[in-house]
Amino acid sequence: MNMISIFLTAGAVIFGLMFALWLVSLLLRNSSIVDIFWGFGFVISAWVYFLLTPDGFMLRKLLIAGLATIWGLRLTIHVLTRNWGKPEDFRYQKWRNESGKVWWIKSLFKVFILQGFLMWIISTPLLAAQNSNLPSYLTIFDYLAVVIWIIGFYFETVGDLQLTKFRSDPANKGHILNTGVWRLTRHPNYFGDSAQWWGYYLFALAAGGWWSIFSPIIMTLFLIKVSGVALLEKTLKDTKPGYREYMETTSAFIPWIPKKSASKEIK
Repeated sequence: MNMISIFLTAGAVIFGLMFALWLVSLLLRNSSIVDIFWGFGFVISAWVYFLLTPDGFMLRKLLIAGLATIWGLRLTIHVLTRNWGKPEDFRYQKWRNESGKVWWIKSLFKVFILQGFLMWIISTPLLAAQNSNLPSYLTIFDYLAVVIWIIGFYFETVGDLQLTKFRSDPANKGHILNTGVWRLTRHPNYFGDSAQWWGYYLFALAAGGWWSIFSPIIMTLFLIKVSGVALLEKTLKDTKPGYREYMETTSAFIPWIPKKSASKEIK
């Protein structure tokens, strides 16, 4: 199979799974189950590409498929445990209420097909890194990819763990987490996610897949401008006491040394 055929096959798998997930969401009346599948969908994509690219350089194939699996499964488990037993996420509830009786069909396109399409497009470095057997050795880009992936995985994982622990303590209700990795960036989990995708791109670059650079760019812009930083901070800066002061001292995305606050001390 050529690369286009492999890519189309992966797309068919992704959209088939998204359609099945949509049917489940209708039974559960919960469209937010799509968030649980986001990470796992990339795991499936990585191994579809692995199986359909037998001529690729095996060590690079194992590295990127393995790291994508660790990232995707951790994210899936995290979102699953966080959302277990909770009602539909407020974003989807808002869309459901606005759409009324037609949400059942509208959700297929607005939620499941859209996320499936994004997943398919963003997965391209996972294919580009595995499709070529040249160079048949690890390059500086491969080693750099591993380093950047580890940094990203650390920030995303530790950030999620620290936030989960912080929220589990009733004494922290109404307060801001501004210690640990959250002192270096207001969104360590989003930064970590982005960094890992730049790592996947470097694997692809090592295999000649320079053209797949649109993937980490889309992922980073999506995390900063659409579903991540912008969406959260639009609400938090006006509703969370002390959040504006937190914004003054702490980098929004890329970890950096904290500044001194010009306002009152953050509690």
